[in-house]
Amino acid sequence: MDKIAVLRANAVGDYIFALPALDALRSAYPRAEIVLLGAPWHARFLTGRPGPVDRVVELPPLPGVRDPGPGERPGDADRFLAALREERFDLALQLHGGGRHTNPLVAGLGARITAGLRAPDAAPLDRWTRYVYYQPEVFRYLEVVRLVGAAPVTYHPRLELTDDDRKAAAALVPETGRPLVALHPGSTDERRRWPAERFAAVGDALAAAGAEILVTGTGPERPVVARVLGTMRHPARPLVDALPLGGLAALYARCAVVISNDTGPVHLAEAVGAATVGLYWVGNLINGAPVDRHRHRPLLSWTIHCPECGLDCTRDLYPARGGGSGCAHSPSFVADIPVAEVVEAVADLLGH
Repeated sequence: MDKIAVLRANAVGDYIFALPALDALRSAYPRAEIVLLGAPWHARFLTGRPGPVDRVVELPPLPGVRDPGPGERPGDADRFLAALREERFDLALQLHGGGRHTNPLVAGLGARITAGLRAPDAAPLDRWTRYVYYQPEVFRYLEVVRLVGAAPVTYHPRLELTDDDRKAAAALVPETGRPLVALHPGSTDERRRWPAERFAAVGDALAAAGAEILVTGTGPERPVVARVLGTMRHPARPLVDALPLGGLAALYARCAVVISNDTGPVHLAEAVGAATVGLYWVGNLINGAPVDRHRHRPLLSWTIHCPECGLDCTRDLYPARGGGSGCAHSPSFVADIPVAEVVEAVADLLGH
């Protein structure tokens, strides 16, 4: 096996979930070149970084696979596939959803063997395993690579930091001797957001106990970061788009604990060895929460029905995945997690 293509062109947390599968591929095929068909951020972040991926090929924006980013135009699938067929992949893997749009793309690479996930509406690859929405993501991708002889070597996602990552974090947040606690109150999906005032209450409790509080976020999350800071009685430091992704990962690695909604940063923190308290809706906990409890305390919301219209969200929150028609509302589905439970989880992790 000389060259392996892996399609996984989505967000940070999605890449983290696939790391154990990529590690299994590297272990099974140590001499193969592993080429990630990813998004532009993958190329920026992974180029030159130690890890199982040797090279990133940026997937163009394609319907049902990757939406255009700012300034991007829709891509040409035929031209993209024609160029990649010249690479003569031995193996092509689909780790990107149920396969309705992605399986034809992977099949079009012309690899000797194809394998991946298959939902009922997707075409088969040479080897495939059934895509069922409610399954832990890490184990979903480990099942796929097992189809091509790559046995698991770990189920823990592990992301390598570089010296540049650590230097960037140290330059922005020097060591003070106080324990660092990061709060991440944002999420692209508003239904996954724990209320900002709850984050503020947790931040105040931990600041009163001597912690230095950092509130991280991306540009679109600036308003919710501001709400947390504006509600807190103790000082906290806002870090909105303050570091490149590697620097943020290195900063999380220095934290005593990272408290976050179910979004990329909590999975990033997990992958660099930080202790985490993640706030999960029940369905998302099945898919995305870490499975061990040595360093992690995923907390669970049991909200089953939409707080606004009463729709059964166990089947209809993600209609394309769960089979329902969905609703147009986006209230918090994790607001029933109490502040005291989060503070208790942090104390438990820190041994207080």
